[in-house]
Amino acid sequence: MKARWFTLLTVLLCCTACGAPSLRHKKDVNKLLAAGEFAAAEQKLEDAKNKEYSKRDSLLYYLDTGTVLHDAGQSAQSDARFALAQDRIDALFTQSVTAHAGQYLINDLTVPYQPAPYERALTYYYRAMNFLDRGDVSGALVEANKAVFYLAQLRGSKQKGWRDDPFVQYFSSLVFESAGKLDDARIARTRALNAYAALNGAGGLTVRPEFEAPVRGWGEVVLVHANGVMPLKISQTFQVAWGRLWPLIQTLDEGQDANPALQNAIMTGLLGNSITVAYPVLQAQPYVIKTSEAVTRDGRIYRTVLMGDVSGAAETDLKENEAATLLRLALRAAAKRVAAVQAGHAVGNAADNDSAGSLAEMVVGILGAATEKADTRQWFTLPAQFRMTRFYVPAGRQDIVLRFRDGFGNIVGEHTFENVPVSAGGRVYLHYRTAK
Repeated sequence: MKARWFTLLTVLLCCTACGAPSLRHKKDVNKLLAAGEFAAAEQKLEDAKNKEYSKRDSLLYYLDTGTVLHDAGQSAQSDARFALAQDRIDALFTQSVTAHAGQYLINDLTVPYQPAPYERALTYYYRAMNFLDRGDVSGALVEANKAVFYLAQLRGSKQKGWRDDPFVQYFSSLVFESAGKLDDARIARTRALNAYAALNGAGGLTVRPEFEAPVRGWGEVVLVHANGVMPLKISQTFQVAWGRLWPLIQTLDEGQDANPALQNAIMTGLLGNSITVAYPVLQAQPYVIKTSEAVTRDGRIYRTVLMGDVSGAAETDLKENEAATLLRLALRAAAKRVAAVQAGHAVGNAADNDSAGSLAEMVVGILGAATEKADTRQWFTLPAQFRMTRFYVPAGRQDIVLRFRDGFGNIVGEHTFENVPVSAGGRVYLHYRTAK
């Protein structure tokens, strides 16, 4: 019996090492992104691979590095990472729920990271843009098809909150147009506009984005400005009495799936106890650039439009999962409390010493609190928003300036796309990332 509980203590102690990429790591990478030092940011991610990313979170490593490589213009290397990320997502989707037992005994970090719907949708955007960077429209078309198929499944599911991605739908419609799939383009565009309308201006998103009409004999430029940094997930730890938490849990639909025996244990033996709760919250990260505009060689100005509110999607996802997270907290805390009481009884009976039993119960309780960590994992290298503008220029080599403005309208920087090849009646895709 003693050996049994010693093994339990050892397992709990080892699991205190379970963690997520640290807040300091995220902020250090963001500083490099803000400075435009994408190569250095990618190197820092590589150096932190074994320290900040556990094997179970290889998906996050692929997503974080794939994004930075994309921002650095390394489209082939970026696409290789996103291909691995999508393979990992597919594998996780088919994984048995029985592998998630540790989530209800230790903490949420014991299971592989499951991407939010908006994150999965954006993998298709990044791969499509990577293909377009290399002039591979057919490759981009594959990703656009995958995107609209996934979003159709999402709309048809019982998923709450973010059930469609207007930016990914809109971008997919552009890819369909470039590939000559006009019927698919029309459907995706309609889906995008419906999704924008459903958001009703949430997060500042335009309900119906409008761009310049085509000019005969000229070529089109589609410019995507990925701007800002994501709000970062941090852990808030506090103690709460069961008497305050349990009535809330009882009101949640997800509570109907709780084990009846465990519910009884909570109600009969634990209402007088307090528990340690670690809950993820979002901490906003400041960035100066608020708007942007493209300036052509002849001085024409085209302001970008907010097309994708990624930070807003993250907030929606966290809020929609709040009930399920609270339920897991309650069930996990109950399981840990029951384990502590049982450990005390087992050690006390084996040693015929009540003091030894109380000590064992206290130690297991302390370890249970120590292993209670909030799940702060996220695809943090994403921008806070995607802005876009579309305009037409004469065929030939063009220099296009992307200017950045702060919240007061002051110009705070610019980037020049030099010698952009534009063909008559054709379309070219440009993208740039700012994080300052």
